[in-house]
Amino acid sequence: MAEVMKIVVAGCGIAGLSAAVSAAEQGASVTVLERAVKEERGGNTRWTEAFMRMKSEEEVADDFVDHFMDNAGWHLDPSLMNETARDYAEWPAIVKALSFTDPEIIGTLAAEAGPTLSWLKEHGIRFSDMPTYLLTQSTTRICPVGGGQALVDALAARAEELGVDFRYETTAVEFLRDDSGQVTGLRARTADNGALIDLPGKVILACGGFEGNAEMQSQYYGERARYIRPVARGGYYNRGEGVRMALALGAATCGDFSEYHAEPIDPRSGVSEPIVFNFPYGILVDQSGNRFIDEASATVDAIYENVARTINKLPGGVAYLICDERLDEVENWQRSVRSDQKPVTADTLPELAQKLGIEPTALDQTVTAYNAATTEGTFRPFELDGLGTTGLTPPKSNWALPIAKGPFRAWPISSANCFTFGGLRCNSSAQVLDGEGRVIPNIYAAGETMGLYYKRYTGATSVLRGAVFGRIAGQHASGARA
Repeated sequence: MAEVMKIVVAGCGIAGLSAAVSAAEQGASVTVLERAVKEERGGNTRWTEAFMRMKSEEEVADDFVDHFMDNAGWHLDPSLMNETARDYAEWPAIVKALSFTDPEIIGTLAAEAGPTLSWLKEHGIRFSDMPTYLLTQSTTRICPVGGGQALVDALAARAEELGVDFRYETTAVEFLRDDSGQVTGLRARTADNGALIDLPGKVILACGGFEGNAEMQSQYYGERARYIRPVARGGYYNRGEGVRMALALGAATCGDFSEYHAEPIDPRSGVSEPIVFNFPYGILVDQSGNRFIDEASATVDAIYENVARTINKLPGGVAYLICDERLDEVENWQRSVRSDQKPVTADTLPELAQKLGIEPTALDQTVTAYNAATTEGTFRPFELDGLGTTGLTPPKSNWALPIAKGPFRAWPISSANCFTFGGLRCNSSAQVLDGEGRVIPNIYAAGETMGLYYKRYTGATSVLRGAVFGRIAGQHASGARA
């Protein structure tokens, strides 16, 4: 009788659950480690709407591959990039271990996205292109009905049916290794007075990034890390153990360790993902009352990350969105703000400035200069209308209406860490690679733990990445995939 394959999955978000279910479906004995209590299982996935950059349930968006490859890394050596035109097996080791967005990974992600969504549908997930908080978009998106919570609930239920062993309030500590140094399982710390347990088997690291680890963020982001918080409750559980354990074993890196996926949020709010995405319809000012960025250079989905990163670099890591009564000309603008805190309001700009702690004269000068630079034209809030300023630095390229009529409204905005970019280098089978581009036996990574992103986040791909490569990791580890 064949020995049952044992697999240990660290993490219980979309990547970990996809890995656990796909492996258990092949008859493997699977254990899932989850730092959270059962009621909060699911990592970041639990709290997201889980948008996916798809034009249908079968096909990725038209700009999917191009956007990834346009953001593959910084100043890449063309002599090395030329090597990626050859078959992967012929790539030199230096290229396989290089920190850049691997076209083999993107090709696999694009090819497996449709089949993975079909697999999720087999487990009761339904998809929709329902309206989102993005009032303007540059690409196509769909999402699971019920968001990430629906993904977690459906896959966790299926895993339990298949006999997957869930260990809650349990954290991976280190790899188990045999006399030759090969990984043979995981050691984990439990909620039982910190007792350690040894769990043998192949290891799938799906335990997120390090947005919940202030020390690691300071290490990689420097002093600006002090102003960054996770965008949702699930992020606080992601403390980087999986990344650190694998790096200590000699794993190669991938993804930009100096950046993160940033979202503009209301720092007063404690709800999950309290985004403020209506900034293209007003002006953004710093604590001194000065504008610092083009608030509407493109559709909001294409610019919000850069806006949030720029705010993070301001004094105090905060900015203020200033709007007037004409915000109400944007139908359903409320959909683009998820904060549970009301805006700061005032009948006059000096009163608003005082409430925000901004010197009133400075804010008045900024608004006066902005208003003088606005032009006549047709305001079309749901398309790039070209209604921009003239002679103003920085400009505002679209939706530039004067801010002149009270009541005036303002929201404070800070930058939140949706997830970290830096992670582990993997091949298209989700196997972790070492610094020589070789597979490290018995270790896989998926989701945030697998590094992928540079420059700009290719929006609505993170949950999709977790589902695709979690499923691949589970299938490969269980022997069902070559």
